[in-house]
Amino acid sequence: MRTPRFAGWLAVYGACLRGAVICFRHIGGDVRSVGVQFPVCLRAVVFAACVAGVISGPVHAENLLQVYRQGMAASPLIAEAKAGLRADRAGRPQARAALLPHVSAGASAGLNNANISGGFFPSISGPYHSDSYSVTLTQPLYNGAALSALRVANSRIRSGRAALAYVEQSLALQITEGYFGVLQAEADVRVAREEAALLASVYQEAHTALRIGTGDIISADEAKARVDAARSRLVSARSALRIAQRRLSRLTQAPVGVLWDVTSFAPRGPAPDRAGPWVAMALRNQPLLKEAKAQLRVAEGEVQVARRASWPTISLSGVAEHSLGTLFPGMEVNQVGASVNLELPIYAGGGIDAAEDRAEAQAQARRDGLNNLEQGVRLHTETAFLTLQDSVAKLKAAAAARRSARVSLIATRRGYALGARSVLDLLTAASGEARAGRDYYQALYHQIIARVQLKAAAGVLTGADIVAINALLRAPRAIKPSGH
Repeated sequence: MRTPRFAGWLAVYGACLRGAVICFRHIGGDVRSVGVQFPVCLRAVVFAACVAGVISGPVHAENLLQVYRQGMAASPLIAEAKAGLRADRAGRPQARAALLPHVSAGASAGLNNANISGGFFPSISGPYHSDSYSVTLTQPLYNGAALSALRVANSRIRSGRAALAYVEQSLALQITEGYFGVLQAEADVRVAREEAALLASVYQEAHTALRIGTGDIISADEAKARVDAARSRLVSARSALRIAQRRLSRLTQAPVGVLWDVTSFAPRGPAPDRAGPWVAMALRNQPLLKEAKAQLRVAEGEVQVARRASWPTISLSGVAEHSLGTLFPGMEVNQVGASVNLELPIYAGGGIDAAEDRAEAQAQARRDGLNNLEQGVRLHTETAFLTLQDSVAKLKAAAAARRSARVSLIATRRGYALGARSVLDLLTAASGEARAGRDYYQALYHQIIARVQLKAAAGVLTGADIVAINALLRAPRAIKPSGH
């Protein structure tokens, strides 16, 4: 059985060989025509691959679905939204309690000392015992403010549900963007590494030609400048990769392993292919809009609560009471009673009117905010629709440009070997091929992200969409994938 360390070094060895093959393809596939450039290119690529393998150590493969599940399970935003929903749900029985019977009981016992003389009662001088207990039942018959408060509590629950759905969809979008952001950064590192290795081989060839007297200093200096620029881009690409990995790690609360990459797939535009149905879908399903509408109903309910605070309340009360020695030493009283109570606020220092004005202003602010949010949702959905629509043509154009750049590089390489092309032509072709590679990977990953962005803009992004995107991925060949 292979040990993890042996498997890791085997993966590094495979990466080194693949780097050599990439370099071999870049220089035209003919070792005899390249002189010293192939060993130089090989050393650069092998060194980079080996360093990357040693630093990474034991790794495991992760696909989008695994990263998505990890992020959803570990997200503090999800936990916060769920806790908020639990608080909103607890508000409903709290509001309903104002309309239900209230039962209370009381009891007391005491030792008293009295000196009573005269009147119709016998004289008493000394200590005596007293006690009492009672049970009181109060049933609200009408309380307009409490009825409105119950409707407010129900609206808060709807708002909490919409808030949780929005957080879940937003997190799914962020995880998808973060996942493919790492893949994009990895692709940029690969392209930058290949470009630096290829330009280094061209520079080595130009420098050798200058040393033996068949080249010129201008070509050598130009090649050196291109190599320096390519190495600078490689440093920037590696930094961007580390940042992308940190960003995804923050979403999942776990280190980022080796990610599954995209297989070949046909670019797909929006379906339906008109913006109108997507906008209508967003206006119906966008959780952010649902939350805003529920918050508006909460604000309008608060207006009713404040307005009905000046209304009368009616309640039914019943009491059963026993007392001994509370009115007079030795006197026992047992009584049962019932009453209908009417309470009408007359003046509360202006607080009721002020609360109503404040609630109305807050409700108007919610209406204005909802109108602004609807416009924003329309624009965001239309933008996401056009972005996905354009991404299809961009990916096709980028793929064609990449193929043309490769053909141009091979042709220029052969022309240079025959003396029909200059070092500057070769440098330009190499840089163009690298630029086309970066553009292709950007268009490739952007096409997938654009699909998820449109679903999120319309408010219909679900776990099934993540599963569908995950089906486009494949496990790395050199690393055994972790369990699903």
